This record gives sequence, C-alpha cells and structure tokens, in this order.
Amino acid sequence: MSLRKALLAATVLSLPIAAQAQPISGLYVGAGAGLNHRQNSTYGNSAANATTSFEYGYAAVGSIGWGFGNGIRAEVEGNYRYNDVERTTATGFAVRGNSGNVRSYGVMGNAFYDFDLTGFGISPRTFSPYLGVGLGYVWNDWRNVSTTFTNATSSTRLGINDRAGRFAYQGIVGGAFGLDSVVPGLALTLEYRYLGSLEPRLNVSSRATSAAGLVTTANNTGRPTNNNHSAMLGFRYAFNAPRPAAVAAIVPPAQVQTVARTYLVFFDWNRSDLTDRARQIISEAAAARTTVRSTRIEVSGHADRSGSDAYNQALSMRRAEAVAAELVRRGVPRSELVIQAFGESRPLVPTADGVREPQNRRVEIVLR
Repeated sequence: MSLRKALLAATVLSLPIAAQAQPISGLYVGAGAGLNHRQNSTYGNSAANATTSFEYGYAAVGSIGWGFGNGIRAEVEGNYRYNDVERTTATGFAVRGNSGNVRSYGVMGNAFYDFDLTGFGISPRTFSPYLGVGLGYVWNDWRNVSTTFTNATSSTRLGINDRAGRFAYQGIVGGAFGLDSVVPGLALTLEYRYLGSLEPRLNVSSRATSAAGLVTTANNTGRPTNNNHSAMLGFRYAFNAPRPAAVAAIVPPAQVQTVARTYLVFFDWNRSDLTDRARQIISEAAAARTTVRSTRIEVSGHADRSGSDAYNQALSMRRAEAVAAELVRRGVPRSELVIQAFGESRPLVPTADGVREPQNRRVEIVLR
C-alpha cells in the first residue's frame, strides 16, 4: 500500500469522529414552543390599585442565527406569548367577574455560549448545554381585560383594551441533544427562558357607580409589570453540519501481502488526549512494528491553523508525546521512537490562517 493510499484511508476513517466534535459553525435555524407563566401584573389608577393574575398559557419562538465555530452564537428571534386573565383584585374591594387575555410578541437579538463537554467524553454533537442573553422590543397587548369591584359605597368596573411596546430583555438556559443519526445537523433543544420588559403605558378605563346612583367615568394610565417564565421544547438545524463520510475500501491485490508503514491518529480541536479510535490505530502500528521489521518509528505531531504558531507548535508536541506514550505502553521501546512536532507548518489539507481543519489535527506514525 502506497503512502498516499495509507493517508487517504486513515483520513476517511477518521473524518466522522473528528467532524462530530465541532461546535456550530455557520448558518442555523431554530424553533420552539411550550408553557408560559406570566407573573402577577400590578398597576395603579384612580379607581383602585389593581393586581391581575394569569392562567398558565403558551409561548413560541423562531430564530435564525450564525455559529462562529468557537462555541459563540448570535441570532435574531421572533417570539409570541399568550395568557388568559385569571382574576384581578384590589385592596378593599370585592371582585365580581373577570375576563380578557394578554398577548405579547416581539423581536430579540440573542447571544449564546455553548459549553464543550469533550473533556468529559461528551461530544458537542451528542449534548451541549448553553447560556444566552437577549435584548429587543416587545409589545404587550391587553385585550378586553375587565373586572368589577364593589364595596359598601360604590361599584367600579375597571377595563383595559390597549397595546404598547417597550424595551425587553431575557435570559436563557438550555441544552441541545444531537440527532445527527436521524438528520445530520438536527438537534432537540430544551430551554428555560425568562423574558421581561419595561412597564408599558396602557389606557385604563373605569366606571364608578355610587350607592346614590351617581356614575363617574375616567381614563387613566396604567403601567402593568411584565415578567414571563417559559419552559420550551424545540428543534435546531445547522445547515453546514458534517455529513457521515462514506468509507471507501482499499483492497490490495490478492497476491500481494502488504502492511501499512504509515498510520494517522487524529485529534479533536484543541485537544491532545486519545480517543478510542486513536488507541486502536496506535495498537495496529505497534503490532505492525515486528511484521515490517522496523528499526525506527517516527512520531510527528501536527496542528491546524486555528491558533497562533507558538501555541500550535506546543500543541502538536503534546499530541506526539501522547501517541509516543501509548506506543511505549503497547511494548515499543522508547529508544526506537523519534518524536518531533511541526505545529501548523505541514498541513495535510492546505487552508487559510484561522481555519479549523480536522485532517490537520494529527500525529503521523511512520515505521522505518
């Protein structure tokens, strides 16, 4: 088997493993829906200091965003929430009749950070927790919200049927569960979201009837509070997620028995620890040492171009040392090993500076 074929075979076999460890890079879309709890809203007017409570409602969001390949994402989100009024109360009054609902909808700009659990043996394509914050603008639409308050001297009907927009903010805690085995790039998301806004200014109408039958009407400005807690289930799709690579079998001529003299061990981004697949390749290289009767084994570390020259030089040496240590553990004398590091100077796949290329994050084992 030629060196070129050996490099090709090892590269193809390693690509699905390396690619699956990458965070989101490029365009993605997402959507989710779930339960919304709107906290009690308090607001004042000339008739009463009222507090409105709400039944559990629902929330829905849709987003389009961009991942920068380093765990950071930015997106634009549209959202909608709905809650029916449960009741409105006021100090010193009995309550009779409650109706109406509150809807909110708006646009937010969000920033996220996806946590990499590769060090715990969990690929970002399997599970990735994340935190997010957002700023934007939300409209609060109070529709036909009304109630009647009574006491010993009067009866007052309070009503709101108005809409106003205000600056909004939110915090997000979530996790993405990879569904690459179903659709490459697809993930199931589970989130908690807090959404709040500055208090909207809404028209509050009141009609008071005294015990003597005197009717008084008034319009005042109410400023109800707006705080929402949502539990949401959704899906996210990354458009440029790596597809599983087809493994091409390279079959040598039947009459020729050959053993590969070059082996490639690939690494996750910014990592120097060995995967199960890497240990398997190193084991094969150690076993082949006696077959090809080698007297020297070159262990050469490499890195892609996503970091500085100095950092990549040190990283490639750590990778080479990790492979060498595993070879020694497999019975190869340390005296037969030549350990060297080339940083990003000898890429298997030429790329521009700063590009993360899985095939360049490698250690080459060459039997001489």
